[in-house]
Amino acid sequence: MKKPFKNQSNQPESQVEAQAQPKPTATSTPDPRDVKITELTNDLQRTRADFENYRKQIDTQKATAINLARLDTVEKLLPLLDDIDRAISSTPALKPLEKSLEKTVKELGLTKIEATPGSDFNPDFHDAISMEDAGGEKEVIAEVLRPGYLYGSEVLRPAMVKVKTV
Repeated sequence: MKKPFKNQSNQPESQVEAQAQPKPTATSTPDPRDVKITELTNDLQRTRADFENYRKQIDTQKATAINLARLDTVEKLLPLLDDIDRAISSTPALKPLEKSLEKTVKELGLTKIEATPGSDFNPDFHDAISMEDAGGEKEVIAEVLRPGYLYGSEVLRPAMVKVKTV
């Protein structure tokens, strides 16, 4: 009687099964080179992230420094603007300079605070120097002593005004 032909080699079946399965290797301990590659990759990723954060921080600091320098420069120009305003209002021949001055002030990011006699007093934008009590409840500007300016949306210098109640 012939045996069923399962095994092409003349080896017993248990040996053939053992050859078909890979020999057990130490898979529980990874290759030290793979561990080192993983460590170096993680270090590189952390270094890249640190550098990006550093770059963003430097860009923010640079923008802040530029804005502070502009603000400081504009603050130093305010007394000069006041002098030019007084010169224009006292000398009619200088009236054509007024539009040029307004354009330059706008380019600097400055806006004059609205402070005209009769308009409402706002302590956020106006600095009251004196108060006339006329018996009313509403506080209005009686006289503007010095114009105020906004730099962007911030009050750079409040308008100096006299206030009366109506």
